[in-house]
Amino acid sequence: MTIDRASVRTILKPWGRLDLGPWASKHHQDSPVGEISFDCGEEGGPDRLLLLKLLFTGETLSIQVHPDDATAKSMGMKSGKSEAWYVLAAEDGAQVAVGLKRPLTQLEFRKAALDGSIDGLLDWQEAAAGDVFYVPAGTVHAIGAGLVIAEIQQRNETTFRIWDHGRSRELHIDQAIAVARLEPASSRKLPRHITVERAELMSCPFFTLERLDLPADTVWELTASRESWALVVAGGGAIGSLTARIGDAFFAEADRADIHVGAEGIVLLIAAAASAPVIGLLRQLPAEDRLRPGYELESGRQVRSVIPFRSSGVPL
Repeated sequence: MTIDRASVRTILKPWGRLDLGPWASKHHQDSPVGEISFDCGEEGGPDRLLLLKLLFTGETLSIQVHPDDATAKSMGMKSGKSEAWYVLAAEDGAQVAVGLKRPLTQLEFRKAALDGSIDGLLDWQEAAAGDVFYVPAGTVHAIGAGLVIAEIQQRNETTFRIWDHGRSRELHIDQAIAVARLEPASSRKLPRHITVERAELMSCPFFTLERLDLPADTVWELTASRESWALVVAGGGAIGSLTARIGDAFFAEADRADIHVGAEGIVLLIAAAASAPVIGLLRQLPAEDRLRPGYELESGRQVRSVIPFRSSGVPL
């Protein structure tokens, strides 16, 4: 198996400090919080459809909205930006806002954006570790303080900022009015078990997000038939020949990889560029077969091109 290291892009923002709990050892609790974006690091490679990020909020982030596919393409972009959030850690009382409390007219929305009262019109919801929120393009949203979030999104970084809590960054109110759904949204998602080990967290036309809970000291075969992004959120083990720990992320496409689960089990988030869970994503390998010399050669399996992303050592 060939495993290549890939790039990690870190954006540091002076948002304060956050108790990261089990994530502190990975992301340096005493450093400014911000954002980590994982990428494939493939120069000249194919365009990817999705983007995986880790978000750390010491203060409430700006109120914003993203364009849908139609609007984005009219502006010369390849896609819009729908996204999903998986809450990894949350301080007591942490909240996210997805959609509005009630429908607004464009005039009401503009006035509220200009005077800052838009914050009180958002549908703020408590967020706890394990919660999943879907934010389709056009949904007005914000992330409150005290959260660590894994975000999977369409690969588009266009953001129309509506209100920035007194910070001096540029606002995009006219663009936001043009794309925003000025109404409540149904955002919170509940998992649906596919198997004992696989739970579908959410699916949309652009991607599906699953959680894999694999028991200790087992071996599994992961088959990525579509563009797939995985993040280790608990436990550890090995994916291919690489040690996998909390905060490590991997990319695979049209490939297979073995997962050797450690003594504490492993929990993975995996997002695929598919509108429904992928059939045949995961199967357990009998221990006696995996220990037999020449197993991979006999079975004709090819295990390759699983690309790791390293976030350890990045000062956040």
